[in-house]
Amino acid sequence: MRTLVLGIDSGTQSTKVLVVDARSGKALASASQSYGLIPNLPPGAKEQHPASWRKATARALVEALRLAKAAAAEVKAIGVSGQQHGFVPLDKAGEVIRPAKLWCDTSTAAECDQIMSALGGPKATIKKQGIAVLPGFTASKILWLKNHEPKNFARLATVLLPHDYLNFWLTGRKTMEYGDASGTALLDVRRRKWCEATLKAIDAGLAEKLPPLISSDQPAGTLQSSTARELGLGAEVLVSAGGGDNMMGAIGTGNTRAGVITASFGTSGTIYACCEQPVIDPQGEIAAFCDSTNRWLPLLCTMNVTVATEMMRKDFGMSPPEFDAKAAQAPAGAGGLFLVPYLEGERTPNVPDGTGVLVGVNPNTFRAEHFARAALEGVTLGMNYGLRRLAGLGVKPRQIRATGGGSKSRVWRQIMADVFNAEVVTLQVSEGAAYGAALQALWCWRRQQGEKVAIGDITDQFVKVNRSETARPRPANVAVYRELQALQDEASLALRGVFARHRRFVLG
Repeated sequence: MRTLVLGIDSGTQSTKVLVVDARSGKALASASQSYGLIPNLPPGAKEQHPASWRKATARALVEALRLAKAAAAEVKAIGVSGQQHGFVPLDKAGEVIRPAKLWCDTSTAAECDQIMSALGGPKATIKKQGIAVLPGFTASKILWLKNHEPKNFARLATVLLPHDYLNFWLTGRKTMEYGDASGTALLDVRRRKWCEATLKAIDAGLAEKLPPLISSDQPAGTLQSSTARELGLGAEVLVSAGGGDNMMGAIGTGNTRAGVITASFGTSGTIYACCEQPVIDPQGEIAAFCDSTNRWLPLLCTMNVTVATEMMRKDFGMSPPEFDAKAAQAPAGAGGLFLVPYLEGERTPNVPDGTGVLVGVNPNTFRAEHFARAALEGVTLGMNYGLRRLAGLGVKPRQIRATGGGSKSRVWRQIMADVFNAEVVTLQVSEGAAYGAALQALWCWRRQQGEKVAIGDITDQFVKVNRSETARPRPANVAVYRELQALQDEASLALRGVFARHRRFVLG
């Protein structure tokens, strides 16, 4: 009989379930279910119904097990990766009070200012807890509920994150692990404890609404009987602590030792590393997160990656291969056309009022190939802004492991290598977050069996690089992108006043 572990990756657009053989590390089957955002919300608001994650998980899990021809008795453990920062408010009965506000919701900028003002300003906030309170994080969403929906806030009994909510559905237990908890901006990341000053700045009773914190190698519990029946599994199946999608992505890409950096090119873009000590950015641009292996995960996040490239691709009516081929026809630098890619606002740098801007449009660049390449280059340069900041804090890569939809493009991988001026590789199992969740579940299960195994031992054994897809920097292109980076940085700074005025104009 096989020994199987399941990795669940619940994201903004879909939930994927991966079935992994615990002995070989091989991904045997996967299935996914899609869903969307709640439509017609005010500008900046991004929300989803948590029930949609639960339904998608159940359907994808059953289908993945069917495709793997798996028996219920073969499944030993489940790990959950979830989109970070989402605010799932529960009442005393454990029912969801209102739709979850997501990581990409930028409607809480005023609440961020309110919290940090109470703490003495951004620098004092970082000094107190190691991390600033930014619009993407959970803390401001809680205060937003208090400020804008006081009746719903009065019902609030428990604050959960998306992956915590799925763990609650699976086990019946409310917990939160250090990695995902650090993305709330409520945790003192140095001490791995809730920051009392931040909690009080939001509400005097907030502490009692937060679930117990558990370490990354602890189980969240076992399947509760009602969910076990729904999924066709045994109640003895272990559910690991799980974590945020970036924390799970680190495990799934083998980013469990110093020197490896993961770059995720999905709807948003993230770059992160594994560190033995907390990495605190005094300017607050790099998030000083904990990871989901009981260490730290300094991370930068940009909110616009495939958001921008897919918009451009669809507008020109191209398939993904056609878009790549068209981008390859333009030279590095797209003839001077470049994109400031803040279509959904931006987090790194912190420009919540930002919009997309194309600079350098003229008769020579007003062509599909230049627009396509400018989109790929613009979002990669946006991520490189944060990578350079990370390097300034002492975290420098030997190798960048690319994951997410963007990593599948050969043209884009070369742009990454040239912009980052580093070797870029991909992984044999491309579903980094789902695979990481499965490997964390395996780690948890083996430790519960009495083994003294380290997570790095598991990732070293199972996470393999696609050598045929390696991209190395080309010196001539590196020089072009160094100049283009300076132009994008300068344009970003110069436009921030325009962005703020434009937002006031749009909102009337």
